[in-house]
Amino acid sequence: QVQLVESGGGLVQPGGSLRLSCAASGSIFSIGAMGWYRQVSGKEREMVARSSSTRSTSYAESVKGRFTISRDDAKNTVDLQMNSLKPEDTAVYYCNAVASIKAYSNYRSYWGQGTQVTVSS
Repeated sequence: QVQLVESGGGLVQPGGSLRLSCAASGSIFSIGAMGWYRQVSGKEREMVARSSSTRSTSYAESVKGRFTISRDDAKNTVDLQMNSLKPEDTAVYYCNAVASIKAYSNYRSYWGQGTQVTVSS
């Protein structure tokens, strides 16, 4: 199994910054894509930023130019630097990793428990 643990959420004023971190652990053979998603109560979970298996990155239009995803393959971590935060960025943020636990096994999607980000004055 693969466990993902997020940290770094909290309350921040509009225009402020936060950095989310996610560490993957467990029986990891290989990690492909890693990314961050967010969900507001009553709405579907949406992709915020993603690093693919080829390490190309993609962002939701609403966060382009403000958020930056980075990953450390040696440590199996992925971070999300969030700048110029807006009230509409308020959500629970989830870390995601697509990983395999042994050679020749299928890749599966794993999720962290989520961390709350609140942008408010």
